[in-house]
Amino acid sequence: MNTRTAPGPRERLLEAGQELTYRHGVGVGVDTLLKSANVARRSLYEHFGGKDGLIAEVLRRSAAEDEAGYEQTMREAGDDPRERLLAVFDKLATVIAQPDFRGCRYLAADLALADPDHPGHAVTRRYREGVSRLLAGELVRLGHPQPAHAADQLLLLIDGVMAAGATRPDTSPAASARELAEQILAAR
Repeated sequence: MNTRTAPGPRERLLEAGQELTYRHGVGVGVDTLLKSANVARRSLYEHFGGKDGLIAEVLRRSAAEDEAGYEQTMREAGDDPRERLLAVFDKLATVIAQPDFRGCRYLAADLALADPDHPGHAVTRRYREGVSRLLAGELVRLGHPQPAHAADQLLLLIDGVMAAGATRPDTSPAASARELAEQILAAR
């Protein structure tokens, strides 16, 4: 006997929000979100306080998944910090080649959320800080003379790959960024 239960309204809203805000941007309409999640408007306000709260929680959930993805990519690359960092750019090449790739959800959210106090901005900031710390940790292991600065440079390359991958799909931004990353890693 199978006692599996269907996801509740909160989970359905998160799933719909994660999918629709990536596909259509954070400006996707509340009615579209509610219809996709098959929930009443009351559920949105009850669980998230409104659309802004849902967007922030979707970004938080996505950030946790994406940070875990960076960690997994580096772990699978072995123990050499140089190879672990370069593996990020190899992985980005496969990410941007996916037919449903729409760019960086965090950059898109930051650009679309006009209110500087929107809670989504704090989430995207923390996400970038987390990725930067992850990169900096590897740069310290590598013995880089300026690990924090180099991590910021690598993060800029990552943002560039994600933007160019969405806006110029017939180019190879990940390969170009990997070449630049090699130069950053070679600094001693």
